[in-house]
Amino acid sequence: MQNLTAHYNILYNANELLRQKQETYAGTYIDQYTAILSVYQDTIAYGTAPDKDLDAAIFKANTIINEKEQSKYIGSAYLVLGKANFLAGRFFDAVEFFSYVMRSFPTESNLVQEAAAWKVRALLYLNNKKEAGSTLDSAFANVDPKKHATTDLYAAALQYNINTQNYVEAEAMARKSILYSKESSQKLRRTFILGQLQEVNHENNEALLSYKRIVKSNAPFEMAFNANLNRIRIEDMRKGVKINRIDLLLSLLKDENNTDFNDQIYFQVAEIYAADKDIANALKYYRLSTRSSSKNQNQKGLSYLRIADIDFNIRADYVNAKKYYDSTLTNLSPAYPGYQAIQKKSNNLQLLVDKLQLIAREDTLQMLAKLDEPARLKAIDAMVTAQILQQQTVAGTSNLPASNKPFGTTNINTPTAKPATGSSFYFYNPTAVSQGYTEFNRRWGDRKLEDNWRRGNKPGGSTNNPNAVPAVAAIADPDVLPNDMRKSKTDVSAGGYRQTLLQNLPLTPLLLAQSNTRIYNAYLDIANFYRDILEDKKEAIVNYEHLLAKYPDDTNKAPVYYSLYRLYSDDDPAKSLAYKNRLLKEYPETVFAKVIIDPDYSKKIDDKDSKFNDAYNDVYDLYRRGKYAQVISSSDSLMKQYPGNKLLAQLYYLRAISSGHLEKVMPFRTELQQIANTYPDDQLITPLVKQHLAYIDANNEQLGTQDFAIMNNETGDGLFTPPVEYQKDAVFNRNREFVVLNDRPAELKPAAKQPVAAAPVKQQATTLFAERDSTNYYFVINVSTGTTDLSSSRFGIGQFNRTNFQASPLRHQLKNAGPDNQLIAVGRFRGLTPAKDYARSIIPLMPQIMKVSPDKYSFFIITQENLNKLANKKSLDDYIEYYQQTLLK
Repeated sequence: MQNLTAHYNILYNANELLRQKQETYAGTYIDQYTAILSVYQDTIAYGTAPDKDLDAAIFKANTIINEKEQSKYIGSAYLVLGKANFLAGRFFDAVEFFSYVMRSFPTESNLVQEAAAWKVRALLYLNNKKEAGSTLDSAFANVDPKKHATTDLYAAALQYNINTQNYVEAEAMARKSILYSKESSQKLRRTFILGQLQEVNHENNEALLSYKRIVKSNAPFEMAFNANLNRIRIEDMRKGVKINRIDLLLSLLKDENNTDFNDQIYFQVAEIYAADKDIANALKYYRLSTRSSSKNQNQKGLSYLRIADIDFNIRADYVNAKKYYDSTLTNLSPAYPGYQAIQKKSNNLQLLVDKLQLIAREDTLQMLAKLDEPARLKAIDAMVTAQILQQQTVAGTSNLPASNKPFGTTNINTPTAKPATGSSFYFYNPTAVSQGYTEFNRRWGDRKLEDNWRRGNKPGGSTNNPNAVPAVAAIADPDVLPNDMRKSKTDVSAGGYRQTLLQNLPLTPLLLAQSNTRIYNAYLDIANFYRDILEDKKEAIVNYEHLLAKYPDDTNKAPVYYSLYRLYSDDDPAKSLAYKNRLLKEYPETVFAKVIIDPDYSKKIDDKDSKFNDAYNDVYDLYRRGKYAQVISSSDSLMKQYPGNKLLAQLYYLRAISSGHLEKVMPFRTELQQIANTYPDDQLITPLVKQHLAYIDANNEQLGTQDFAIMNNETGDGLFTPPVEYQKDAVFNRNREFVVLNDRPAELKPAAKQPVAAAPVKQQATTLFAERDSTNYYFVINVSTGTTDLSSSRFGIGQFNRTNFQASPLRHQLKNAGPDNQLIAVGRFRGLTPAKDYARSIIPLMPQIMKVSPDKYSFFIITQENLNKLANKKSLDDYIEYYQQTLLK
């Protein structure tokens, strides 16, 4: 009786719930035919909200396990638990359940093979390809030689080999999966995948046969269309006659049924031209593809990507490439393979665009400054007029249909499908509504609710009615004056543009010098960017040499000479030698010249810096113990031993602060002034010293009454107190009245609550870490050594904070994450944005601040809640992986 009720009642209903859930996922899944299809139409739940249907399936499985312990379907119940956890996105739990089935029920071969197939799928989501491969090997090894494995196991092996790019083995698994599959929809899908794999394996004749099977079958229209498209693309000969693939593709445009797929047709035509190196025609048809996209945003994004790659790789038009990469990211789904790489490339190109715009702006301002007053005003009037016309043009495009706007102006991403939650009434269930919306967009595109909305000649919900209400209404601004009382936006913008030009004209020698410095630094950044990021030697050389020609009297040409010496070394040895000789002749004492003369010079410098850091730590330890006289003598000795060291400013500062404990305020001021004069460009110490000097000048009378500039018997956080956390060496008597300067940096304002990124599916840390505590962030320096004393490094962090974030109550604390990791947590920040701003400002100075080897420390941002969970090396590694998958995005 237990077997009867367990099988025909409880287990049947649980499996039915899982089947319906998978059908729901498959219905909302959007296939990307431009890449090899996924074997499974999985849309896994990433949310934390419970799913009613999956919870019901889990309850039924537990009922069999707990109440039907004599039933022979216990293994099937555990399999249900594994599947339910998989569909809920809990892959680690799913792997455990599937592993339990495989270990505990070895005699039930079909059950074990099904569990193995699902385990492989879960492991692939966790990106654990090694264990997935081992699971497949074990499963196939245990198959009876006289029998065949289940189609599920072959399908899992197919997905595994696609993921590992073993396409030859994938083709073999696809054939077996098709052979043993009983469902026609599965056979058709895997046949299409087989054709794609045969293409990759250069088996075009076999691929043609596979695609023809799809075309002649009852496959869904979209699959059949793409099979026909692929067939035309790879078919060169038909009955011994050479065919024109482009004409054949373009003939598909005549079929009204293909209207929604015109973008794909144009894309395939462009791909053929691109393969033949006909870039002009390729660009023409890629652009036609973007203009004809009505519902397939991923196809539009892919066409933009091809244009961007041509601009980047072939035409070297990086500014235009940046625009098209931005459009790619706007339209392409974040789940598209390589999306993160595209995003990184786009972000990198932003630096190039910014620098070019800065140069153009400064050149324009300098040109205007050279004109006499009447000519200058006339030129500015012309520029303002051009600005107005440009704004009017942009305003005119804002009312165009989405499909006709210039690239980058639409922001329509494919909605992420989510599983149903089992709510009884459709419109009370936001997940179900979201699925409906996704399905509608997948089929029809983004169309307005209006009569005849089904018509195919109205893509993106556009309309030919000139009186139609715009798709996006303007949001009323309560602070804006009524229309009859305010100027137009163009008037206001034009007036602001004119004022900006007039205010920034470099009319004095000092302003002109500052403008030239900005241009020089921009050109240098661009040249370095071409050299290091884009690895474009030709453009890097052009910009370096332009820099030398434009600024022949610059005194800092050594790094430019060195870069040109290295860039020419492979392609033009004569020019390389010329720049080498100029460097050695004009700048023989620079580090660049010494590296050329002695290739091991950099390593020697690193070793020397390491020894200096150790010596500095010893001196700092003396200071911390109050042995100020010894600090002074040891500092003097180090200065003689390491002349010219890049960290000497910090040593001088430590000496001056120690002297402040032993001398009156005026000698102390003299030492500080000497530091400022000797190291005017130091970004860590000199700004702090200038604060000290300003404070002394504002409070000179009161400070002059003290025996020493820094009094040992005072408490509190005086201005000169070395910023070491929890140290009670005060500088001044806090009972005195002192003038407070008002030129301190602005306080970090709390940032708006940051959106939480979707939990990544590939690490267990998602179950441990979250961003709920979004108003308590810390910047953390992870030092991978448990024995090094970090006091001097924390001293440097305090120096930085005092200089740059004086008005903000930033503190730093030390925390151990196991025996081999020390964490310096700086905070707190009231949001993610200020924490990122702090990171951007301090990271460039970390080589000066940290007194440990650069390969021993790294950085991340974390909430207080997550910081408290870092108890050992494993939890630290889990968080770093979580951080890279979420906050770094």
